[in-house]
Amino acid sequence: MKAIDRFRDIIAERHKYAREWKAAGQGNVVGWLCTYVPEEIIYAAGMLPVRILGSHEIQDVSDAYISTIYCPFCRDALAQGLKGRYSYLDGLVHARSCVHIRNTYVNWKNHVPVDFTYLMFMPAHIQSLRATEFLAREYRDFREALETFGGKTISEADLSGAIEVYNLNRRLTTRVYELRKEENPPITGAEAMEVVIAGQLMDKGEHNRLLEQLLRELPEHGLDRDPGPRLMLVGSEMDDINFVRMVEELGATFVVDEHCSGTRYFWEEAVNTGDPLSALAARYIHRPACPPKDWPERRRPRFILSLAREYNVQGVILFQQKFCDPHEFEIPALQQVLKENGVPTLFLEFDVTVPWGQFRTRIEAFLEMLAIEAL
Repeated sequence: MKAIDRFRDIIAERHKYAREWKAAGQGNVVGWLCTYVPEEIIYAAGMLPVRILGSHEIQDVSDAYISTIYCPFCRDALAQGLKGRYSYLDGLVHARSCVHIRNTYVNWKNHVPVDFTYLMFMPAHIQSLRATEFLAREYRDFREALETFGGKTISEADLSGAIEVYNLNRRLTTRVYELRKEENPPITGAEAMEVVIAGQLMDKGEHNRLLEQLLRELPEHGLDRDPGPRLMLVGSEMDDINFVRMVEELGATFVVDEHCSGTRYFWEEAVNTGDPLSALAARYIHRPACPPKDWPERRRPRFILSLAREYNVQGVILFQQKFCDPHEFEIPALQQVLKENGVPTLFLEFDVTVPWGQFRTRIEAFLEMLAIEAL
């Protein structure tokens, strides 16, 4: 089976994968809700970290537990727990980020049975000189909690080994993204999203082997299509592969992204100089931040502009999950920076389901504008 097909199968049968991994006696399965969760420590404990994602199906089961003016992603994710789709989880971990997804964690803890829960206090002021030291101490507490839960000591060698596995994963994924800089990328944006999201659902060692296979296959993979306008996708959580596929079917190609299911998840390696927990803390502090943590010095607009230039982006689709205030507050600043540098933008607001007709019409108009500007 080709690697790209395997990635697609993993996403389509994500619960089957985790259940089979657990049934094989390989260890506990621990769900996580935010990309600030240090998966490496869970992996070092011999457990499988699995990202909690929604289904993009219309639902109302979460309305009694979490406000309907909270973002659709946090409500959709909670619904999956309430419906029993993650009944195989042994644990649930969250790194403190926004209040919306924290309420998903609290309600899951209170209403969906799970043996182990842990709320990690991720610093809000990550630009503080004390942030890394604080987070390293928090990671020590998390390590001890996992040791108590799993009944296994997590050694320095275990942690260093996990860091090596995850660093290799980031390196290989970055190599896939580098190929998207080509004039005619050998992989679509939808396929690249499948690659990254599959990695959040499966054993990283197996994912690494598939990435190596994919890199061998991509030169022959090719795309028998005109790539059209080169687009970038920027915003909050995004795992709606069908949306990305729909845009590309209209004659464009996503060549890069900046959101927490894409580059923000795998960007930056952990530099282990002998203290693995401090190395992990430094990595999660210094990786590209999400908007609530990008202060007092706003670094994200410059980083996003640098990515757009590096990948020769012709247009940017800015999106937010509905009611996501931190990302919404950032949109005007991003629009201004990109406009000043000659990069047109289109803003879209996502709910649990996508208004396909409305989005299609707006995207078609955006692509026509880009085509005219390219003349």
